[in-house]
Amino acid sequence: MILSVKNLSVTYGTKKAVDNISFSIRPGEVIGLLGANGAGKSSRIAAVLGIETSNYEELIMLGKSPIIHRKEVFQEVGVQFQETNFQDKLTVREACEQWESLYKQTADVPLLLETFGLVRKESQLVKSLSGGERQRLAVLLALISNPKLVFLDELTTGLDTRARRMLWRQLLIMKENGLAIVLTSHYMDEVEALCNEILILKEGKTVFHGTIQEAIRTSGKATLEDAYLNFADEEDWV
Repeated sequence: MILSVKNLSVTYGTKKAVDNISFSIRPGEVIGLLGANGAGKSSRIAAVLGIETSNYEELIMLGKSPIIHRKEVFQEVGVQFQETNFQDKLTVREACEQWESLYKQTADVPLLLETFGLVRKESQLVKSLSGGERQRLAVLLALISNPKLVFLDELTTGLDTRARRMLWRQLLIMKENGLAIVLTSHYMDEVEALCNEILILKEGKTVFHGTIQEAIRTSGKATLEDAYLNFADEEDWV
């Protein structure tokens, strides 16, 4: 098991942002966290990563506690946050070198740059990249440690269709090679392309956990998008 979470909760004052959630992931699996803004997706990721204080029955990542054994665990875990901020005067090459210096072992960076279409951007300042290019760089940096597990928060927000499909294709190859992924997304086509299982969140609680086919069947709807809207009680808004 790559990641096991049991009965994890995050509380802000009197409000439970994450309410007793549980899920697990094995090598080569992708689990999608779905929900409206404010449903608890980012809070859940932050809690699992140990960035947010939480209570839990079990939190095991790569066989260890990500709280107690942080340095060791995060040598093999990558993270791409929804908003990744870079230093203003950093070039793409310098950003890669900076991230490489954090790890004992790294992936083939020239190959990653080629894979993500950034070879010709190496000497360019990160701040001058397009939004889509910065997003691709953020994902590249999350993969630079050749991780066994990666967290991707709103993976393709702001990307055009071609760039989105390119990212999916590369992640599917990595998934076949054993990479485990925790993904948050608002795009149902992305979820269908990548995910083995999904969790649908509402007000910090898990209202569905299972496969895409199970979500469609249980909801009585014809598509994943309609099933999601049904579970998340968002149908009245469409």
